Amino acid sequence: MPDLQQSRNLVIGRAETAAIRAAQYVRMSTDHQDYSIENQTDVIGAYARHRGIEIVRSYADGGRSGLRLEDRPALKELLQDVQRGLADFDVILVHDVSRWGRFQDIDESAYYEHLCKRSGIRVVYCAESFENDDGLISALVKSLKRAMAGEYSRELSNKVFVGQCKLVREGFWQGAQPGYGLRRALVGADGSRKAVLLRGERKNIQSDRVILVPGPANEVETVRRIFRSFVGERKSAAEIARELVADEVTYREGRPWNKRAVRTILTSDKYAGHNVFNRVARKLNGKPIPNARELWVRSENAFQPIVGAELFAAARQRDAEERGAQQRHRDHQALG
Repeated sequence: MPDLQQSRNLVIGRAETAAIRAAQYVRMSTDHQDYSIENQTDVIGAYARHRGIEIVRSYADGGRSGLRLEDRPALKELLQDVQRGLADFDVILVHDVSRWGRFQDIDESAYYEHLCKRSGIRVVYCAESFENDDGLISALVKSLKRAMAGEYSRELSNKVFVGQCKLVREGFWQGAQPGYGLRRALVGADGSRKAVLLRGERKNIQSDRVILVPGPANEVETVRRIFRSFVGERKSAAEIARELVADEVTYREGRPWNKRAVRTILTSDKYAGHNVFNRVARKLNGKPIPNARELWVRSENAFQPIVGAELFAAARQRDAEERGAQQRHRDHQALG
């Protein structure tokens, strides 16, 4: 292991009399508890003490995915400080290559490190077995580590997806917010019903599961009103939305109803008690891509329905007829 003077020259390439000031960057992802903020800070702190480095700034992304810079405000702030000349430190200390990021393009990870180096600030990986000294070995090992970090995310994504599909088939909810008229409820491992989750809340016991349950009575009645108006009174989604606004019935978060919101209610299987998953593919925070119907994962009668099966089927049929008529009209116009 290099002595203090060698480390100073290696880390920041300065004279032995220069003070070493450092910023630490730590990231806690939800996929690996061994990488807790505390564990990373301990390792980085020990590395700094051994080399006479003073940590003067900390940037921390708690519970953040390492896939995209857009989702990591602390790393964005660090890079902005470096590029704008606001950094009051000489080196950035990071636990290891994966904490810098699990970017799917290894060049992206290298680019962000290069931005720091170009500004005269070196990135040091404290828990790695190599010194980040711009040598051939360093370059090769970093490239391999970056590729391994990206591959880990891909493998983890596949495993999580398989697990989600299994839970959906068992009747458990795997989505985020359930939508208007519905709420998420916790179910214990023994099948007992627990608390209803508020918006933004998550389960904190691994063995707990989540199901959908009817929401407040006024929202449930509004959902049923929408279906009755659409099927029984043959009103359009736009007409229904206007009536709800006129009656001062608000949509989610107090927003006014519109045609699109009404259609969402009328075409969502969850209001009939069915659990449908994988309608859209969005792997590793990529762009959402609609899946073919045969790729959907369904669980019939998974939840307590808000509307009956016959009423829901009638609404689905009318919606399909309207869409077909609209498409024929567009085709007719296109042909002149």
